[in-house]
Amino acid sequence: MTLTSVTWTSPPSAAAHVDQTTKQAIVEALRHESLPCPARGLEFVLYAEPVIRSATTEPGFELNLNSGARMSFRADYEPGEERHWFAIDRAILAAYGKPLFGPRAGALFAPIPRGPLLEVVAKAVEWHRDAQVVGSDAVLNACRALRFAAEDVWTSKIAAGTWALERHEESRLVARALAARQSQEPLSSREVRRFLEEVELRVREAAAR
Repeated sequence: MTLTSVTWTSPPSAAAHVDQTTKQAIVEALRHESLPCPARGLEFVLYAEPVIRSATTEPGFELNLNSGARMSFRADYEPGEERHWFAIDRAILAAYGKPLFGPRAGALFAPIPRGPLLEVVAKAVEWHRDAQVVGSDAVLNACRALRFAAEDVWTSKIAAGTWALERHEESRLVARALAARQSQEPLSSREVRRFLEEVELRVREAAAR
């Protein structure tokens, strides 16, 4: 996954929010039916500039759009239950984002303090644990959470799984999760949830330090 940013700055007198007509126009212009995405799909999030400069862990978006040939369409105009992903994505974007237009992401996205960010990371692990279906994504996202808690480094899911294997973190389960990315072989829900519980605890302990 590559996180990219497109940034433009409104005049100081402009409102901190985008009106609904503009947001709907963006949806219609970027959805797959209007602008076909050559990959699995497009994940587009629109923020007002005051939000990205505030180092908040709140979702804070104006628009969250998913659209693509292999992705279910959704257009959210306010946060729902999955509130944790947005702060995590902004943190990754600030560190590694590649601008398509405008300033580099690190110059705009305020760094989120480690403690509050780790609490959000722990909530993401908890969200996977509470899901009805737990699989390879849950395991590898947990590996990514562990690595960030240990090294302050964000990686892809596959790289995080490889890192966990090198450190003998539930090696058999992680190896099966990596293989399941291709084979789609189901994993043991009991084993996955036990691993997620352990990871969540370790991330919360790191947040408290």
